[in-house]
Amino acid sequence: MSVLPLNGHRRRGRVRAPRLVVVGNGMSGSRLVTEVRARDPEIRITVSAPGPRPPYNRVLLSNVVAGTSRPEQVWLLDPAWYERHDVTARLGVAVTAIDRETRTVIAADGTREPYDVLVLALGSEPVVPPIEGAGRAVAFRTLDDCERILAQARTARHAVVIGGGLLGVEAARGLAGRGLPVTLVHLAEHLMERQLDAEAGLVLGRTLGRLGVAVRTGATVTAIRADGPGHRVELAGGESIPADLVVLACGVRPVTGLARAAGLEVDRGIVVDDELRTDDPAIHAIGECCQHAGTVYGLVAPAWEQAAVVAGLITGTDPTARYTGSRTVTRLKAAGVELAAMGETRLTEDDAEVVRFSHHRDGTYRKLVIRDDRLVGAILLGDSPAIGTLTQLYDRGAPLPRDRAGLLFPGLAGADAAGPDRIPDSATVCRCNNVTAGRIRACWAAGARDVAAVVAATRAGTGCGSCRADVEGIVNGLRARDAHQRDQEREEVPA
Repeated sequence: MSVLPLNGHRRRGRVRAPRLVVVGNGMSGSRLVTEVRARDPEIRITVSAPGPRPPYNRVLLSNVVAGTSRPEQVWLLDPAWYERHDVTARLGVAVTAIDRETRTVIAADGTREPYDVLVLALGSEPVVPPIEGAGRAVAFRTLDDCERILAQARTARHAVVIGGGLLGVEAARGLAGRGLPVTLVHLAEHLMERQLDAEAGLVLGRTLGRLGVAVRTGATVTAIRADGPGHRVELAGGESIPADLVVLACGVRPVTGLARAAGLEVDRGIVVDDELRTDDPAIHAIGECCQHAGTVYGLVAPAWEQAAVVAGLITGTDPTARYTGSRTVTRLKAAGVELAAMGETRLTEDDAEVVRFSHHRDGTYRKLVIRDDRLVGAILLGDSPAIGTLTQLYDRGAPLPRDRAGLLFPGLAGADAAGPDRIPDSATVCRCNNVTAGRIRACWAAGARDVAAVVAATRAGTGCGSCRADVEGIVNGLRARDAHQRDQEREEVPA
């Protein structure tokens, strides 16, 4: 059985506009809605979400905790966007069931919304470990969580963050940046063990220590108990840590209950094919709730790539679009800590060619994992001018130069060899929005003559924000080039 794209209804002469229902209004759902509306002004779009807030950039929540961003500064869409673009937004109204026979979603208030195509963008939910007293802690996942954390942080004297993955590290650093003493407790033997090897985890822990975060790895939390006006975090072995604020950052899992109740195939996530379709061809799933080719992605770039594929399919603007998976790059967003990790980072010299440099006192660790003369993994901790170039080499699977040291230390390979103004047009600069250097240069040529204008035209830098320096470097390079050309033209004009 196949399903026509939504604009196929018009090609068959039907009068009514086709109906798209999107359940979920987070980073993937809101991106899908904007993509569809940009491609087709006639499709009737309804978006439902259990929360009343406009969609926001969850990647930047650590900035809210750190106090460098206000909540409204991380919004992806302002509340008036929906009315301006003729989108029905049922925010604060949860969908509780899907009637696949009648192609209708049923909301908590009893209303029913018919659909021609349904897209599930349900996201994920925090994992709460089976710790006695876990209800005394605050999970770190949503903007509401951030506000609860900040409310307690105003009077807290000490905080404990449980979980040393990406979110836990960002939360701990954000709280420490507010001047609050923080202890980061992690079950594994080193921080961010999914992305880092043991040495990189050790260097990261020492860097955090210099920034006011005490790190305890290999530690098991057994209970969170009330202790007067505060709490006491108990560890296996009898030790306890006093805390006025306890934050849980123990990972996430896909939200699948709605799909499972509707009889859709569910494994770790909602199972989809290369068109992001479930086993019901009228229903797609995107973002953190879906599982493609056995993988559940927890990063923004894959979610937005998936949204573009589905938008192309259901509007008919790109009927051959397919999702074939994503090459993920993890960027840590914490003041005073520069970290990028990509690919197969934990391979050793027994499995691949490994090029490594570390300087623990300086907080620097750089590791390249190379197989068949291609970069298959990298860890870059500490200030590294090579991050942009190495990310592009990883993305493209391009052959590497023989000078491996020059990859880790671009200055050894010649001045400005890795400068952002030298990035080739085909290279992806913004992974979140799939923006190439060539597109940025084209926007410049079309009249976008500063970083703000380029960002507005391309969305580059509006995801995780880690590409901002490269965007600025390209724009500055273009500005310098044009200024040089003008100087040359003036010199050639006869007196």
